[in-house]
Amino acid sequence: MTLEIIETYGDDVLAKVFVAQTRDGARIEFVESVQPPVPREKKWVLIVSTLKGCPVQCPICDAGGNYHGKLSRDELLAQIDHLILRRFPDGIVPSTVTKIQFARMGDPAFNPAVIDALRALPARYRMNLMPSISTVAPKNCGAFLESLAAVKNEFYRNGMFQMQFSVHTTDDAQRRVLVPAATLPLSDISRRGERFFSAGDRKITLNFAAVQGYKVDARVVAAHFDPDKFIIKLTPVNPTFASRNAGLRGVITDDPKSGAALCEAFRAAGFDVILSIGETRENQIGSNCGMFVAKTHLNDRLNSKIA
Repeated sequence: MTLEIIETYGDDVLAKVFVAQTRDGARIEFVESVQPPVPREKKWVLIVSTLKGCPVQCPICDAGGNYHGKLSRDELLAQIDHLILRRFPDGIVPSTVTKIQFARMGDPAFNPAVIDALRALPARYRMNLMPSISTVAPKNCGAFLESLAAVKNEFYRNGMFQMQFSVHTTDDAQRRVLVPAATLPLSDISRRGERFFSAGDRKITLNFAAVQGYKVDARVVAAHFDPDKFIIKLTPVNPTFASRNAGLRGVITDDPKSGAALCEAFRAAGFDVILSIGETRENQIGSNCGMFVAKTHLNDRLNSKIA
């Protein structure tokens, strides 16, 4: 077996998290979920890991630490195989849209095997597939983005591909705190995004998990990005171990009114805005951001001390 499932969490109604071990002993996790009130028949969401942990160690994400390298093409596909075949053994997915997010553990831009997996998927299953890539835009991601654009243009045209840059703050120094890695400045993200975008594509998402005390200035975004090609997504800071330990609190809470001022500022600057607040029960299940691998490593350490 390429992957061994060692733990599962959640339920089959809203979200289920699978923790798996690779042949070399590394642990990853992946998720299947729905996005209420949209039923599974309309939209089914799969969220897979691209790295064995993550070298970046963002303070709002539990996927950092215990980094053991890149997942292979077969390890990427094995996650998707498990999620699809346990529910649809014939490999025919009846959902109107099946969204596969390469966004669970690790930044996909660090792993060229993601490109190989995207090339393989259209022939692997019968489904109406929309891949989603979310990246912090590492400084040397240019070759990855060029290859990704080629795959998108060959297999996933007409709005069936979602590209997201996770920016979080418009202040360069503060971004180094939230994303402690060398990343492209906003001007280069804009330039790369412009090259990536083709007529008929979905707008490229600029994601801000806005943190209290960190600048999110719509005017700065408007100075770099074309509202005809980029859309703004505002999200809460997930209640991960990392964010709690770092004392980071999100601007946006479970109350939609908490995002009203930011939404208004971006709309005034000409942008379409998505205020994305998930189900509270997702936090209880832990289907958000690399939470259970961290938990299993902690349990191993505790059990080792007890032994």
